[in-house]
Amino acid sequence: MGILLLLFYQTTWWTLIGCCQRNKPANWILHKPPLPISFGTHHSKAMLLIYPRGVRIIVHTANLIHVDWNNKSQGLWMQDFPLKDQNNLSEECGFENDLIDYLSTLKWPEFSANLPAHGNFKINPSFFKKFNFSSAAVRLIASVPGYHTGSSLKKWGHMKLRTVLQECTFEKGFKKSPLVYQFSSLGSLDEKWMAELSSSMSSGFSEDKTPLGIGEPLIVWPTVEDVRCSLEGYAAGNAIPSPQKNVDKDFLKKYWAKWKASHTGRSRAMPHIKTFARYNGQKLAWFLLTSANLSKAAWGALQKNNSQLMIRSYELGVLILPSAKRHGCGFSCTSNIVPSEIKSGSTETSQIQKTKLVTLTWHGSSDAGASSEVVYLPVPYELPPQRYSSEDVPWSWDKRYTKKDVYGQVWPRHFQLYAFQDS
Repeated sequence: MGILLLLFYQTTWWTLIGCCQRNKPANWILHKPPLPISFGTHHSKAMLLIYPRGVRIIVHTANLIHVDWNNKSQGLWMQDFPLKDQNNLSEECGFENDLIDYLSTLKWPEFSANLPAHGNFKINPSFFKKFNFSSAAVRLIASVPGYHTGSSLKKWGHMKLRTVLQECTFEKGFKKSPLVYQFSSLGSLDEKWMAELSSSMSSGFSEDKTPLGIGEPLIVWPTVEDVRCSLEGYAAGNAIPSPQKNVDKDFLKKYWAKWKASHTGRSRAMPHIKTFARYNGQKLAWFLLTSANLSKAAWGALQKNNSQLMIRSYELGVLILPSAKRHGCGFSCTSNIVPSEIKSGSTETSQIQKTKLVTLTWHGSSDAGASSEVVYLPVPYELPPQRYSSEDVPWSWDKRYTKKDVYGQVWPRHFQLYAFQDS
């Protein structure tokens, strides 16, 4: 079976060292996306796997290094999509448009690939119009660097999230319900921008057609003690790279909440996952898994009387919503079973249900009735988040800590955490 693998991830100094130490495989193409604004990066993490029968889209939070996948709390979303019916090649949907728009901004060099059962193809963003994304269970929320105005103002960053949420209706219980921001790197923030972000995160309407209203956010962030006692000890702090000048701001004190993940057994696996959500108890209005940390560079900042959005970096995430979802169309690129709806291209025989999003610790009935399906999301931290106590100190990686960690080490240590090793 022929598979074409396209990888997108942050290029960091350790990957560059690895490339220099080895000859690049002949079937690899390395491409650096354009970064028009200083201090930006390509931070997205995704895989596009092309099979003879379809494409598998994977959006995740881990870099392609061992410690990220082995020792940390990460997140991954995946869905398979079939080829379009030849009679419906022009059909589009929001997921497809968002994906192709994002891929187009990367400006990767077009290349050819010989795909089993399909022959030779030019691989470029338009190639992905061949696949049927109508069953996508998520919306893509991406960021691309630039000064975005006009119609592009609402295509990227937190303005894209705001635009999608404004089209959604949620249960009344989510009116003025809280928000949670969880990530692994904190930018240089101010209260004005935090209000701007919470305005986007709070978008959407209640079932009575009124706005949900602004939610109060909490920031889930590891304490110094969390890092000291983690699976890696202080070494885990290398992947939580926020300096003291960003962390020790007085206005942030009201936001801090603990990384507490006893229900998933992940309390000692420090978070590299990045998630944002609106919740009411153990129910979720929506849930976003993304590469974006809490920074203006990642989410964008409004400028020029809110007519321009400035973004420095590329980011990619998936927004899970309680929207109507087509059932009975569980296509798999690796299964020989093809559901009848996919074969015929018809959705008439599919059952339409509205999903209800809950955490793993929700104790309601899993039988939500004929018109609704309960979807359990593996939120890695506990909701509602537990606020810091007076003794808790938020982690910052450029401070000195003399209390020894679980390996008998102090911080900082002199070692090469991400040294490239032969396997």
